Amino acid sequence: MKKINKLLLSVAIAGLCGGAMAKPVESDNEAWKAKFPNQYDSWASSAETDQIVDLLADDPNLVVLWAGYGFSKDYNKARGHYYAVTDVIQTLRTGAPMNDTDGPMPAACWSCKSPDVARMYQEVGEGNFNDHKFGKWGHEMGNAIGCADCHESGTPKLTLSRPYAERAMEKVDLTFSEQSRDMKAAQTCGQCHVEYYFDKNDHNNVRFPWENGFTAEGAEKYFDSIGFADWTHKISKAPMLKAQHPEFETWATSVHAEMDVTCITCHMPKVTNDQGRKFSKHNVGNALDNFDVACSSCHDSQADLKATLKANKEAINAEKLKAEAIIVRAHFEAGAAWEAGATEAEMKQALTHIRHAQWRWDFAIASHGVHAHNPQEALRLLASAQEIGLQAQAELKKVLTKYGVAQPVAIPDISTKEAAQALVGWDKAKLDAQKEAFLEQRVDKEWPERN
Repeated sequence: MKKINKLLLSVAIAGLCGGAMAKPVESDNEAWKAKFPNQYDSWASSAETDQIVDLLADDPNLVVLWAGYGFSKDYNKARGHYYAVTDVIQTLRTGAPMNDTDGPMPAACWSCKSPDVARMYQEVGEGNFNDHKFGKWGHEMGNAIGCADCHESGTPKLTLSRPYAERAMEKVDLTFSEQSRDMKAAQTCGQCHVEYYFDKNDHNNVRFPWENGFTAEGAEKYFDSIGFADWTHKISKAPMLKAQHPEFETWATSVHAEMDVTCITCHMPKVTNDQGRKFSKHNVGNALDNFDVACSSCHDSQADLKATLKANKEAINAEKLKAEAIIVRAHFEAGAAWEAGATEAEMKQALTHIRHAQWRWDFAIASHGVHAHNPQEALRLLASAQEIGLQAQAELKKVLTKYGVAQPVAIPDISTKEAAQALVGWDKAKLDAQKEAFLEQRVDKEWPERN
């Protein structure tokens, strides 16, 4: 009866929209297994990428840089697609919503985690889904990122299952139906591996800030033009932006893109099964694991490529840490200026510099695999972040001097994640207890099984 009612609702929504009813979304990943066994098994192998790496513990600067925002509570390295639903439920960033209307996050936080989102968009409508809080739809989210996110139900035909992605692609003249199959495949990845925000003027629907192209500066210009901020920094009071994971953007401005090398080329190459038939590998793993089929047409040696990637990562990390040191200091200097009695007018330029510096740093380091996808862009952005961060310090020096504040401003102990979180006001023990109660009392009893 429940399925029949949902089907009738889909018909009603299609009728109200004046269009033909779309083919129902088959969001159950298991339902695809019999028809696409090789693809399914390779997708399921993403469960092997299960290690939890605490990035805040690795780099406590992040806690200060995101002070007052959920990412300073909890931020782990991305795991395999298999864990997408589990990880978004378990992260402290989504809180502990004990009922359908609890915060802190909107339902749009589910957007990239499950094909059940595409099914629910069809059943209740995109805006109606996103008008609610995160806790509203947990009982519907039983499948991690999988088949129906990228394919029309029961077929290998590619599709953009998220209407917000289709709207964004059209905005930059990349209408899905007009692209090559390789580009269509890259666009399906680009439904999630992008920078985005939730548009409060449009039901909290997901929106990509591509009005000025794919660069960090283009997005910054757009956000500045609409006065958007993800949060106000706890220490500096700067209106901040948080980059998500702009892989599509950093790829789009890369040499790889110029050579028509897409996400699929490297991370989902064609391989041969035991019967000699080719299929696309769906575990979205490390390209080096498939060097012969994914990389060898352009790179002569796996060892040389591995060494190049290692050098790229080390160079980016070194510049990342330089930028962090500058921006962290600027946050504390701004905090000291406020405490000394600085006015909003006196602080405006410095806070704008902090906002822009940190945005460029974040855009570079939040892009997973940027050391492979577009290391030159990462290094360019990190150099810009350092330059603008120093401009912020120069502005703050004027204000601090005016108010007689001793310089250099002392930086508190932020050498560990725990010290940094206590400094910015998080009661980690309390947050952990609330999350565990939520998992035991609500998720385990009412929501689909978690891993």
